[in-house]
Amino acid sequence: MSQIKIYALHQTIQQFRSQLSDAIHQALVTSLNYPKEKKFQRFIALATEDFIYPNDRSEHYLIIEISMFEGRTIAAKKHFIQTIFSNIQQQCGISPQDIEITIFETPKSNWGIRGQNADELQLNYQVNV
Repeated sequence: MSQIKIYALHQTIQQFRSQLSDAIHQALVTSLNYPKEKKFQRFIALATEDFIYPNDRSEHYLIIEISMFEGRTIAAKKHFIQTIFSNIQQQCGISPQDIEITIFETPKSNWGIRGQNADELQLNYQVNV
């Protein structure tokens, strides 16, 4: 399971929402063998006065937060992050300088999904990649 939040200025989300969605999901699918049909994303559009960031970032600055079950290797997570950078640069023209990614991992027992604790669910994909 992965839940993804993308924070950016309102105009950046308006301009790139579809491409960002595809770029991030493609990275998840190709890097972590995640099922294509499992897409959980939230775009948080911020007003200019509500999004403060350093001067060395552009108006396309993005913060991407990914919550997922623990279990992926360090190498798999590094590959995932690099693939997100690459996909967004290729599909949106946004520089990796303007992208920050954080992965938050928690045990399945800390998730509730479809009325069950996630550690009791039968998943149709492998978490330990």
